[in-house]
Amino acid sequence: MLKKVDVVVFDFDGTLSAGDCNVGFVKYCFRHRARPWLYLPLMAVCGVAHRLRPGGLWWRENMRRFMTPEMVEKLSPAFIKQHKRERFGWSRDQVEAEKAAGRKVVLISAGPDYLIPQLVRDIKFDAVICSQMNRRHPAKYKFLCWGANKVLALDEWAKKNKFIPRVVRSYSDSRADMPMMEIAAEEVWINPKTGLRKHA
Repeated sequence: MLKKVDVVVFDFDGTLSAGDCNVGFVKYCFRHRARPWLYLPLMAVCGVAHRLRPGGLWWRENMRRFMTPEMVEKLSPAFIKQHKRERFGWSRDQVEAEKAAGRKVVLISAGPDYLIPQLVRDIKFDAVICSQMNRRHPAKYKFLCWGANKVLALDEWAKKNKFIPRVVRSYSDSRADMPMMEIAAEEVWINPKTGLRKHA
């Protein structure tokens, strides 16, 4: 019989770090390449689709349709170095405190796999779970780690490691993470602009 293990779950964008790394990388591409500017009309349509269906996949993929493997390879290292400065100061200490208390600590983010693992490489998470992208077509998803999919991804990770996760605490800034927050004994809501804990 599988044993239960205490787990603490963190979101990334707006929770451990100010801003959104997806949006930030798109803006970074605009500053360093001409190709994205050709896709502005499509992006405008995607903006409307986002408002109508926030959880949709179509607008997410087409918003970054301009991306090429070369662009990701060449631009992501410098962007990651820059974006690390947006991380909230309390994040590393909190992760260390949760681990010192004997809990497994997991980062679960909708951000892409070509950004998230490197953005938190210096923080010792037990697992980093994020959206999986198609390497040949970096705008396309193999797995979108968003909403209820975050819970599915957590369960799959725990299953592979042969235990049942007992989520004692979840950290997030966004109502899109309600499925992840609702399975936790304690919900910790973060102000995405200040990095401070919100109080009910």
